[in-house]
Amino acid sequence: MTTRPEPLEVLAVCGLGMGTSLILKMTADTVFDRLGIRARVTNTDLSSARGMSVDVLVGQGMHMSELVGMAPVVVTVDDFIDDAALEAKLVPALTEQGWL
Repeated sequence: MTTRPEPLEVLAVCGLGMGTSLILKMTADTVFDRLGIRARVTNTDLSSARGMSVDVLVGQGMHMSELVGMAPVVVTVDDFIDDAALEAKLVPALTEQGWL
């Protein structure tokens, strides 16, 4: 268990970093606001994500296998606008880190 970074650095990732990751960023913003966690959520493409250091990575499963181990929390999503589904995956992952 570690102390939760303030704010959490969160990266929403998609293949090109132009549309889907922006939608996922907005969904993640909603979830972190609802959880009461200060988070700085940004979005980018898969290639750029490889060179970034963040606390949480969220993105589509087909891309995330390339990013495993690059952040303490890596969460895959199937529906980019389903904030309840993202929250259901983030809560146990953040709890496991001792950040919730």
